[in-house]
Amino acid sequence: MFPICRSITGEGLRESLNILSKYIPLEIQSFKTGENVLNWEIPPEWVIRDAWIKDKEGRKVVDFKESNLHVVNYSAPINKKITLEELTPYIHTKANLPEAIPYAISYYKKRWGFCMEYSKFNELKEGKYHAFIDSEFIDGELNLGYALLKGESKKEILISSYLCHPSMANNELSGPIALAFLYNRILKWESRRFTYRFVLNPETIGSIAYLSRYGDELVKNMYSGIILTCLGGDKNLSYKKSRRGTSPIDRITAHLFDSKVLNGSIREFTPISGSDERQYCSPGFNLPVGQFAKLVYGTYKEYHTSLDNKELMGIENVLKSVDEIELVLKINEYNGYYMNLHPYGEIKLDEYELYPDMNAPSNRGNSNNNTTDGRKELNYILMILNYSDGEHSLLDIAKKCNCSIVDLIPIIDKLKAKKVLEGPYFEKRSIRI
Repeated sequence: MFPICRSITGEGLRESLNILSKYIPLEIQSFKTGENVLNWEIPPEWVIRDAWIKDKEGRKVVDFKESNLHVVNYSAPINKKITLEELTPYIHTKANLPEAIPYAISYYKKRWGFCMEYSKFNELKEGKYHAFIDSEFIDGELNLGYALLKGESKKEILISSYLCHPSMANNELSGPIALAFLYNRILKWESRRFTYRFVLNPETIGSIAYLSRYGDELVKNMYSGIILTCLGGDKNLSYKKSRRGTSPIDRITAHLFDSKVLNGSIREFTPISGSDERQYCSPGFNLPVGQFAKLVYGTYKEYHTSLDNKELMGIENVLKSVDEIELVLKINEYNGYYMNLHPYGEIKLDEYELYPDMNAPSNRGNSNNNTTDGRKELNYILMILNYSDGEHSLLDIAKKCNCSIVDLIPIIDKLKAKKVLEGPYFEKRSIRI
């Protein structure tokens, strides 16, 4: 997908969605030019065939076919011979990164322009140049894709990323690639408590279009959600909290960072910058959607330039992000409210092979006849059973145990297998019915 000229509409977007459809069974949806979506309108579809600048000798100093970043995305057509002085305002460069072609867009106001390396721009000589952009705007459509992996409940986890940037890796392809891996990982889980909704759309206008069609459904069913962006690079995971700041994945991710199960940092929610979480977290929807990133947008010099390439991203870095985010999602499957099935008095644990049937100096540190862990497991069992009252989540219990929630998961499995515990439930419950 790297060399495809993508934008918020057009063949490049459709081609990219079709490629990803080989790995995810995406349902492709369309929104017609001029269609109202919330407070926005679907723009005309952009068609780009060629673009270049030739000097007076007829040599191409800028060539769209060498890099699709050479033309301002959504540029209007032009076919004109002008002086360098007249041309200069229409050429975008990045002086602090002279070997990079910057990325520039003008989606909603028609203008034309080019982008090129600052070093090459400085080599241009005075004289006449021929500026040519073969593009047009047509009544077409905006496309996006989504897929559902159904679980035991209708409660949903949203996993979304965007497709609209051409020829950039970390800022464009790391999110969709991670999403494709996560779909196939979750597909192979033995069970799913939640239904998982995967969405791929052009950034901003695409999520607004999706919300215009599915917003009520998301408000009804969404339990928590994440946006995937900029997941390459050799950095630790970073999480931007939802607008609520207390969504399930907000709390779980912060806990995993605090307990050093994962190395990462938390960013507070802001509508000033970011990705599609800004749309899901707009005040009318206020959905519990956060954002995962690693080499975070706007914080690295190659951002929105041709130097944001596959080497910078690193597929192994994306795979590490997938591993870490999958862990968060697995923990989310376990978190919730559990119920002790024998809540009146302590359970006689030795009948379930959960407690030593002899108390002597030789085995006083044992949880049961099969483990020697200095009572740690037994202590966790006693804490879990006591606080599995429908009022305390597993995350709450982990904090009381002063441990990671990861430490409690095998014990939860064991207690459920012994039929002394049930859950998790989404909402708080009462022991007394």
